[in-house]
Amino acid sequence: MSSVMSSPSHAVTQAKKALGARLREIRLAARLTGRNLGDLAGWHSSKVSRIEHGRQTPSENDIGAWCRHCEADDQAGDLVASLRTIDEMYVEWRRMQRTGLQRLQQAAIPLYERTHCFRVYEPSLILGLFQTAEYALALMRAVVAFRQIPDDSAQAVEARMQRQKILDSGGRRCAVILEEAALRTRIGDAEVMAAQLGHLLSVASRPNVSLGIIPIRDRVMWPPNGFWIFDEERVLVETLSAELAVTQPREIALYAKAFAELAELAVYGAATRRLITSVIAALDT
Repeated sequence: MSSVMSSPSHAVTQAKKALGARLREIRLAARLTGRNLGDLAGWHSSKVSRIEHGRQTPSENDIGAWCRHCEADDQAGDLVASLRTIDEMYVEWRRMQRTGLQRLQQAAIPLYERTHCFRVYEPSLILGLFQTAEYALALMRAVVAFRQIPDDSAQAVEARMQRQKILDSGGRRCAVILEEAALRTRIGDAEVMAAQLGHLLSVASRPNVSLGIIPIRDRVMWPPNGFWIFDEERVLVETLSAELAVTQPREIALYAKAFAELAELAVYGAATRRLITSVIAALDT
């Protein structure tokens, strides 16, 4: 899983091939040759081959016709969801960030507003919904410097702070799993980190928030890239060069399974508070 996430262009290619393979299975189950299907749909047989090998992306109408002629209409919805995943899953950060970071923060608000349950796994950073303004500013300034983009860090932080208010409305729930490394990765100076970790303790006490922390120890599941699950609608995965949007139900279920297994590794409640407090104390050493 982690190797695909680390290469967005590879992920898109593999998604096209996976969709093509599923369509081929449907055709074979219907006992149709590529030429048979092409004749029924009014396509050249080479189009069938290109789609099945991931060299051509089908349209939603193509998928509808494919399933209809193969008497597999019940699979059309899932396949269309896969197609939309391919269309949405690769969004280049440089294009999204070319005018700075504020627009990126604001663009996510509609998705946050229609989400009732957030499930978030972060291996190395405190998630944006739980960040202090000072922590967020130090992080965004680092992003600006690395990306060499216009510096609107202050405005982006303000937008992020506004977005955090979403958690206080609409009966929303937020289940978060952090790696211990996220507590120990210093963003800003010791004062910024101490305030951030103190704020994390406060946020964790909210009735609509569940915070688990996976201690640094031997484990049976490797740390994957961070990911956010928005209800059952989509999963967002951030990589160095892109954001992957996953909307195919079977893939969302895979992330849900990963979240559940990671949650089994985490500690909660008093154990979480002790761990955060110990990290705060270690800032002075």
